[in-house]
Amino acid sequence: MIKALSVALLLAFELGGATAQTAPAPAPAMPGIQSQNIADVKPEGSQDPAYATQTNGERSKVQPGNNAPVWREVNSGKAGFSSLPVTQAPEAGVLIQPFVQYPGSSLTNAGDAWRQVRNNWLIPYGGSLLLIVLGAIALFHFTVGPLKVKEELTGRKIERFSYFERAAHWANVAAFLALAVSGLVMAFGKFFILPVIGTTLFGWLTYVLKNVHNFAGPLFAVSLLVVIVTFMRDNLPAKGDLNWLLRGGGLFSGHEIDSARYNAGEKVVFWGGVFFLGLIVVVSGLALNKLLPGLSYDRSTMQIAHMVHSVSNLLMLVMFMGHIYLGTLGTKGALEGMRTGYVDETWAEQHHKLWYDDIKAGRIPAQRTRVANASAHTGKPVQA
Repeated sequence: MIKALSVALLLAFELGGATAQTAPAPAPAMPGIQSQNIADVKPEGSQDPAYATQTNGERSKVQPGNNAPVWREVNSGKAGFSSLPVTQAPEAGVLIQPFVQYPGSSLTNAGDAWRQVRNNWLIPYGGSLLLIVLGAIALFHFTVGPLKVKEELTGRKIERFSYFERAAHWANVAAFLALAVSGLVMAFGKFFILPVIGTTLFGWLTYVLKNVHNFAGPLFAVSLLVVIVTFMRDNLPAKGDLNWLLRGGGLFSGHEIDSARYNAGEKVVFWGGVFFLGLIVVVSGLALNKLLPGLSYDRSTMQIAHMVHSVSNLLMLVMFMGHIYLGTLGTKGALEGMRTGYVDETWAEQHHKLWYDDIKAGRIPAQRTRVANASAHTGKPVQA
């Protein structure tokens, strides 16, 4: 019995001494938290000059449990093995984007750069811009008020929009509203919807809206091209547009500046919002949906496309907010013109006098669409 106890104590002493002489294994290095420095720290007493270049198998003999070489290889951007086809996922074997120290910045890789640009720039400043514009529109509405027809309506109608023009416009409006609502909820919903409905319902909501966004995108692209082709001719720059812009269209003076079928403000929305920003939104959106042929859909491509898509969408939304207001609440009778296609003769003379003068002189027909009851709409509004 005494002999057995002596053997047990001896074994315990030897095991304890061996444990004390073995360097403790450090915690596994995490990506992005100075993993390269942890990987190169030599344990006390190590004299191996090739310590920093050891493989994970070699390192495990010196520091069991230290997988720093694995993370160093992962952070290097070196591609590993993946069963995904390279044509569908060109970076499938790369777990983390390569770590690069950007000059004058604490960012360590492109993923961190994209995340910080989105969270620290696009979301707060983009949201502030939308609120500022919304507040400015509300201030204008309750101080200056909507534009009203000052003279008495004659009851005689002029065809302002053909059926095809209205169909193209409303199709584009429907797709735009679906994209705008879904995009705003996905970008800002966690700040004002998530606290109200909770994570589960918000998760389902964003899942549904994401799919709505993806399917409405191509519809918006097609309808946008139709709108551009349909309305381009009457939105070309003309004499008097600069004067309209310099005087703000007379919105604040109470006397509207004469304009053609579309005033200079509407032309700015068309060329800046519909044509320029609209095409950028469409191209970047198709890239995010992986619908552009010949494009390499790696991480950096998608990150750039996302930032371009977000910025152009915010700017386009700001321009369209003003356009939507002036086309509905801001101008009495404007919505009726886009809904029915016809406006009153007095409305046309006040808001688009040059266009009305051309109709009255016979240079432009008052009724462009041949319908059975055309006389019921036109009457005799433009006879000199």
